Amino acid sequence: MLRRAKPNPEGAQSARGLATLLTRRQAFVLPALGYAQTRFPGVGYRNYPACLPAYLAELAAAAREKRDGQLARLTSREAIAQRQSWARRTLIDLIGGLPERTALNARTLGSLDREQYRVEKVVYESRPGFRVSANLYVPKHGHAPYPGVLFQLGHGLNGKAYASYQAACQGLVQLGFVVLSFDPMGQGERIYYPEPDGLHSRLRDADLEHTVPGRQMVLVGTTCTQFQLWDAIRSLDYLAGHPLVNPRRLASAGQSGGATLTMLLAAVEDRLHCAAEFSGNTENVACPDFLPPGAVDDAEQNLLGSGPAGFDRWDLFYPFAPKPMLISISDKDSFGTYSPNYVKDSWREYQRLVAVYRALGAAGNLAWTETPLPHGLSYDSRLQLYNWLRLHLLGQTEPIQQEPPIVLEAEEQLFVSDSGNLVRSFGGETPFTLTRKLAVERKSPARPVPLEQLLKLDRPRREPASVLRRVNSAGQISIEALDIPSALSVGLPAWLFRGPESRPDAPVVLVLNPRGRNAAWHEGELCQALAGRGFIVCAADVRGIGDLTPQVSPGAPGYAISHEREEDYAWSSLILGRPLAGQRVTDILAVVGALRKMTGASRPVAIAALGALTVPALFSAAVDPSIASLYLAGGLASFRSVVDDMDYEHPFANFVPRLLAHTDLPKIVEELVPRRVLIAGPIDGRGATIAGENAREIYRAALAHGHLIIHETARWSDQALTDWLAQPKQA
Repeated sequence: MLRRAKPNPEGAQSARGLATLLTRRQAFVLPALGYAQTRFPGVGYRNYPACLPAYLAELAAAAREKRDGQLARLTSREAIAQRQSWARRTLIDLIGGLPERTALNARTLGSLDREQYRVEKVVYESRPGFRVSANLYVPKHGHAPYPGVLFQLGHGLNGKAYASYQAACQGLVQLGFVVLSFDPMGQGERIYYPEPDGLHSRLRDADLEHTVPGRQMVLVGTTCTQFQLWDAIRSLDYLAGHPLVNPRRLASAGQSGGATLTMLLAAVEDRLHCAAEFSGNTENVACPDFLPPGAVDDAEQNLLGSGPAGFDRWDLFYPFAPKPMLISISDKDSFGTYSPNYVKDSWREYQRLVAVYRALGAAGNLAWTETPLPHGLSYDSRLQLYNWLRLHLLGQTEPIQQEPPIVLEAEEQLFVSDSGNLVRSFGGETPFTLTRKLAVERKSPARPVPLEQLLKLDRPRREPASVLRRVNSAGQISIEALDIPSALSVGLPAWLFRGPESRPDAPVVLVLNPRGRNAAWHEGELCQALAGRGFIVCAADVRGIGDLTPQVSPGAPGYAISHEREEDYAWSSLILGRPLAGQRVTDILAVVGALRKMTGASRPVAIAALGALTVPALFSAAVDPSIASLYLAGGLASFRSVVDDMDYEHPFANFVPRLLAHTDLPKIVEELVPRRVLIAGPIDGRGATIAGENAREIYRAALAHGHLIIHETARWSDQALTDWLAQPKQA
């Protein structure tokens, strides 16, 4: 009879299946070959796809615990006032501050005359040369000054011409409000990545019109959030200064992205008398039952560094209390647009906000409404908007039951410019040009922030690596399956290759491939070939790569799958205060430490990295002097080239906030002297190889030290790495 020991829980299913398949004859043969079933027969791999999500969940839990403790102290008016002031200051700090107010240079370039109202076509500058297109809806009835409503748009590419937003503006103006509807950056007449016609974006959607420049902003120390919020503030300046508007009766209202911008504006603007947000992003990141990567969306909604500060999206509401605020959600958003936490987290946070309004004696100024309909400013939601603003800006308590008559305009009818694109008609700045200028203007400070601090580096655990199994391969190569502890809840899978004649003076080579540790492990391929030449070789995965690619979170497939990209985890990591690039540096340092313990502290460790992993490899060498040399193939030459190119393609996982304000990759290479660095086939921000004199100019300062070699092609083979490893040590 086959004896079966109790399998461990992870291997229970596999063990049962194996026992079922074994025949009586095999039961006698296998023990003789060393396969007695005294334990689970497989290798005890950990659940690697859960590692990165588990790490982020721990960060989110710590952020939530900190914030919960702060909110628990809001038991008095004084404590609430302190929290309000703190929330405003913290938001402004997180988004990179606010620019200086400059002249709006507003112009009215035409109008539409309708029976009940007129529409003025307006353009103004939120920053010098950075133009905003807007429609101002002015009533023909009633008496000035009128209450003013800043209507903030969601992410429709046609901006202020989007049907339901037009309808809301027409409805409001007929009810007695002056309404300013302006195109957010990347929408309407402010498309910045246009097709040749200038009217349509070559990007997939408005989210990317925000996020593509928003990624570049991260590198120079500003944010898309700052850009969007500042446009809203300057638009409110225009509205409040209009002679037909009562500056003491101002409101902001919006749907979707416009609702989130209404939340942001309410957090910093004292001029607003009331506000209404419809299906905005009212889901916290550090929420109960956090589902990694969390509620990450386009760039302006991701508040970088908010987790460690104990700040989250619902803190945007607190500075506005006790003023009238309507919070409206679409119940279907909990599985159609946002994550499964959207409604329950919003309701939980709403109850906390209710307690604050009650403490301030204004419970009636806060309201929650909802719709069962999909994400959009539908008819029932528009009625809620009209009645909320009528109550709090006009004092009209009797709700209307029907929307005023709506006749939608063709998009071109609402154009401010003759071409339908402000840059094409008037020239001026774009988010890209302003970010590039900022990179040029900001000189490195006298005391740059150390790279380790920019990376928010979490040093790896000191626990030893586990050898899960050792097997023999062709050519007398042995392969060990390793599990290397890194951060809490994170273990790194790695292969360790040893040949029959490992030279005692030969370096240990850590191979980092963006395709993962399994990319070149077979007989005759890179790792075993190097081991056969006398080198000890380790191929490891780092967070988000190979077997550490994260698992898909629960939720509706359309939402969950679309939020499982590496970029989503990079945004989540930045929100929670640990850049993914820094996490990968932690992982690399963990592997380097493990290799030194396993192979001898005197044996040098060299890193050979390919493609996108050259950046964390370089960062690792910069913070760990024990890394003896680097071979970087097909890697980014400088982040400055990313900021200088509208059509950059470099992975966001490598972006580090404010990096270009303090250093860049060529400077880091220079500072590695005297350690040897070989750069093969460097690329620019668009992914094109930089050859010849151009490459030498980028690394001119480093080349002067003599520790750097540049090859024009990204050679990645066992022979190329052998040639590099055989070079003499740098004096």
